[in-house]
Amino acid sequence: MPQIGWLEILAVVIIAILVLGPKEFPIALKKIGSYIGKLKNTFSSLQREISSATNEIDSEKDIFKENDLKKKDKIDD
Repeated sequence: MPQIGWLEILAVVIIAILVLGPKEFPIALKKIGSYIGKLKNTFSSLQREISSATNEIDSEKDIFKENDLKKKDKIDD
């Protein structure tokens, strides 16, 4: 995976300022930051949903194992 150094970042910023202009550049950065924040929130909520679903599945497996053990104990008695 390629790494981006400070020189490349500086070049992109300078080009963005030249293309957008000094007045529009901060507005564009704010919009980009807003989109990144929304994307991070979306991924975070997705991760929480997946985690809760896997926890439910694990707890159901534990309940079934306990029931199986109880059945085996009753059969042995």
